[in-house]
Parts: sequence; C-alpha cells; structure tokens
Amino acid sequence: MARLNRRGFVGTAAALSVPTIITSAIRAQDGKPAPSARLRLGFIGTGKMNGGHLGYFLGQPDVQVVAVCDVDTKRREDARNRVDKKYAEEVKSGKAKGCAAFVDFRELLARPDIDAVVIATPDHWHTIPAIEALKAGKDVYCEKPLTLTLKEAKLLIDATRKYNRVFQVGSQQRSSSEFRTACELVRSGRIGKLQAVYAGVGSPSVPCDLPEEPMEPGLDWDRWLGPAPMRPYNSVLAPRGVHNHFPNWRNYREYSGGMMTDWGAHHFDIAQWGLGMDMSGPVEIIPPADPKAKGLKYVYASGAPLIHADEYEPGKKVNGVAFIGSEGKIFVNRGYLASDPDGIIKTPEKDLSVRLYKSVGHQRDWLDCVKSRKKPICDVEIGARSVAVCHLGNIAYWTGETVRWNPQTWSFVDPSPAVAKWYDRERRGEWQLPQV
Repeated sequence: MARLNRRGFVGTAAALSVPTIITSAIRAQDGKPAPSARLRLGFIGTGKMNGGHLGYFLGQPDVQVVAVCDVDTKRREDARNRVDKKYAEEVKSGKAKGCAAFVDFRELLARPDIDAVVIATPDHWHTIPAIEALKAGKDVYCEKPLTLTLKEAKLLIDATRKYNRVFQVGSQQRSSSEFRTACELVRSGRIGKLQAVYAGVGSPSVPCDLPEEPMEPGLDWDRWLGPAPMRPYNSVLAPRGVHNHFPNWRNYREYSGGMMTDWGAHHFDIAQWGLGMDMSGPVEIIPPADPKAKGLKYVYASGAPLIHADEYEPGKKVNGVAFIGSEGKIFVNRGYLASDPDGIIKTPEKDLSVRLYKSVGHQRDWLDCVKSRKKPICDVEIGARSVAVCHLGNIAYWTGETVRWNPQTWSFVDPSPAVAKWYDRERRGEWQLPQV
C-alpha cells in the first residue's frame, strides 16, 4: 500500500480542518447527525481494547464501521474481516461497501466519509492521531491514559475546543453507577469533612531494557515505534497473534507511565471526581522519603490530599479508592461499593445535595453526545486533568523531588532541570506534534 507522507496528508486534509465541517452525507442541515442516520466510524489500533470496542460498535444500529487501521497485518485483517462479516448482506445488496484497511492512520483520516474515530493504540501513539483527527473534523473516542506527557494533554484540550469536536476519554469507570454514587455521597457530605483520599494504582514505568527477538512477520515495527526511540523488536511490547494477551509496553517509560498512568487514569480520575477537581488539580506533589516505597502525596489548594498508597491505615488495604471523612469512610472499586458505617451508602438519592452526570454507558454516551454536540461524561479536559495527576506523580517518583504545579496555567512552578525536562518528550523523525 502506498504511504501518504506528512506533507501530502496536510494538503489532503486542509479542507477538512475547520470547526464547522460536515464530514458525511448523514449530517442534517443543522450540522447534527440526522436521528435515523448511521455514524460512520474508523478505528485506529485494532488490538485488545479496540477489539472490544469494535464488537460493541458493530452491534449498534446507528453506527457503521467503514475503516480500520493497524501496523500489524494480522490484527488489521482480523478487524477488517469482522466488519465485513457483520455487513456481508449489506455489501452483497449494494447498500454498503467493504471495510477499508490502512497501515497509515493519515490515510484513514483523509476519508471525508468518516465522521468519528476510535483510538486504542499504545499510549505514545494517542496524541498525534487524535490531534490530526480533530483537525480533520472527526469526533474522537480515545483510550486512557490520554497522553504520554503533560504538554500533549494540554494540546488535546486546545485542539478539541478549537475544532469544536466531541471527545470522550476511555476512563469508563465514570459510567459505572458505583463510582458515581460514591462521589455523590462524598460531595454531598455524607462522610463529613473529607480528610484524605487514597488510591492504589501500582507503580511507575521504568526504562525499557528488553532483549532483541526475531521480528514478527507482518508487523511494521518502525511505525509501531513511531515517535518513540528506535530499538529492536521484542514480543513483550507487541505480542504475536491477534488477541492472545495484553502487551506489556505499559511497564516501559518510552511508551507509557506504568500502572501510575494505566490504573491511575481510572482511580486517580475517580479521586478527582470525588474531590470536585475535574477542572483543576494538585498544586504540590510530594514523593515519599524512601525512594523504593509508595506513599506519594498530592496536595490541593483547598480540600483533602490524595495519597498513592496500598493501605489507608496500617494493615488495611486500599481496594480501588478510599474516601476518608470525619464521620465515615467510603470504599469503591469495580463492582464494589462499601462504607463505614454501613448505612452511608443507603442514603436515598433525594437526600443527596450533589448529583453527578449519569451515563447510560461509556461508548453509548459518546455516540449520543456526537449527535447532541454536548460534552460527554469524560470530556477531553477531564481526561487531560486526570492524566496530568498521573504524570505529575511519576515525575515526583522518578526525580525524588517535590513538584510544584499550577493547574490553571498548566505549568511547573520554579522547577529544577530534572523536573522540567519531563513536561514533554523528544520525538523521532517525522512524528512530531502537529500544530494546533
């Protein structure tokens, strides 16, 4: 397949980069999708996460998947075959065309018949295609953690607002009732004055030191690495096969922030929600005295601190997120909600002073918001603020220094050179951040 170089893509997409773009015939005259229309989706990345998303969206009557993209031939062809099998009768009758498959995401984005994209790539590959999608007039669903760096997070907010797109971040715990209920109870004062929030999310990432292995046939390794430094192939980063197991690139700093960003984009996100800090963040991040220990502390200008720890009290494990108040405690994790005393979680809804966004389902919420043009439950700024918490924690752990942060200006306050260098990363070759 011919590759589209960067200059060619920019030229092709230039006409698509205005906020009021109408990308498909399914748009109604007011710029919104017609109620009976099918939203045309493209998928960038077709591994484990997007394999699941693909199954969901193929089952939605108001969606039509028209293109997939992946640098791995096996995964790409598997995804295309799944789509073609789903729409086989429509293709046979001439009502639909077969699914297109691309190695280069820019070729997918250059198609004017695609309304929105679902991005589920390794973390170091989120920001560039997401910005290019926004500039091309596409709405975006992007997996968490949203970005690899602080700079990328701010750029995605700016690009989403500039091009007036609907952007859902895949921190799907916000669409689960137990997490919403926990945050409503906390913010309604049911545990009294909030004293601390504890989150157990695992450890930071480390530099990649994996040995070289024989290359996987059909994988474009140079494109898999993209903006990351060149290094030899290892199957831990890009496993052989279609959906055999989760890759472990999350553990390595060149591609991800470890469990601090992986689970942090879930549990720190809920902590931010419970603290009422969706549009803000911590001002000081204090690492533990022992560089090998957990216990990092996030200090907020007002309100309780957020603590990264395995225990909220000696001998008492943090099971997800623990909200500790002057009059009680609330514990929440997937499928789990408990309180001390027990009666707190039985508070009738009518007695809650704070009611939060109630999602019908994370993917469905995004589809509905694409039609209504409202912000979804995990809008880009929410995801950006939550991943900033993750990145700031990693920086404090990596440097062993207290990090001071201004969440309004998205900047460090009097950083040391060791801290300042982590605001962004160097990128390889042509894969530089697009202009917003």
